[in-house]
Amino acid sequence: MTTADPKSARDHARAQAGTRVDAMPILPALADDVPVGARVVWEETLAPGGYGAKRLSRGTRLRLIDSQGDACLSMLVFNAEMSTERLNIADTLKVQWNGYITAGKLILSDMGRVMLSVLTDTAATHDAFCGASNQASNARKYGDGFNHGQHPNARDRFMLGVAKFGLSRKDVHPCLNWFKGVRIEDDGTTVPQVGPFPAGREVILRAEMDLIVVFANTPHVLDPRQTYSVTPVRLTAWTGEVTSEDDTIRIATPEGLRAFLNTEDYYAR
Repeated sequence: MTTADPKSARDHARAQAGTRVDAMPILPALADDVPVGARVVWEETLAPGGYGAKRLSRGTRLRLIDSQGDACLSMLVFNAEMSTERLNIADTLKVQWNGYITAGKLILSDMGRVMLSVLTDTAATHDAFCGASNQASNARKYGDGFNHGQHPNARDRFMLGVAKFGLSRKDVHPCLNWFKGVRIEDDGTTVPQVGPFPAGREVILRAEMDLIVVFANTPHVLDPRQTYSVTPVRLTAWTGEVTSEDDTIRIATPEGLRAFLNTEDYYAR
């Protein structure tokens, strides 16, 4: 089939209808492995080097699946109605007296509010210390790191994601990395945990605010491998209820409860 003239180009484009590839958004969003009765609002697989961004309503569940065991999913989070409020890594760690994010932990904003709760985590190798790769770090390791080259970096992928919501370079803040972790030794040494790991590890998050989430699926900045090693990651989101007063995550610690109360006060209108 030729595309040499407008009619042929139109016919060629229309012939692609229904084509599916391994990494793409599914529209309308559909998934057959969510709770019965749930309404799916996002279903997408990010390719190696890919990115994604979505606005999620309060109460939405967001599942991240490391489908082949070698993903590194870097995440930014913003308050959807006031983007100057965003994920604060330092507060997320110090308020919870813990450097490692896993099930039962909270993702906090710079306003002291809970943005996300971690409901499920079968990976337990995540990183809140090292941040995102950039063009220079990728160029040193892989020979190039340009956004549209063979080895795109997380920071520039973030730039494309935030731009979909009218945001820019200044809004790309320190990120959280899912599925690739680090451990901090007693002497302060940062030891990367990059796998590859068993396929199918997953994290389920609950949105405690109306949020914008932005993801980049690129190799961890401390990955020692000289090849650009990263595999697809699946994202699924479905509607759900907001936190209840007897929720175990909400009442697990005094600090966490205070953060939930700050969030609930924000929505008490």
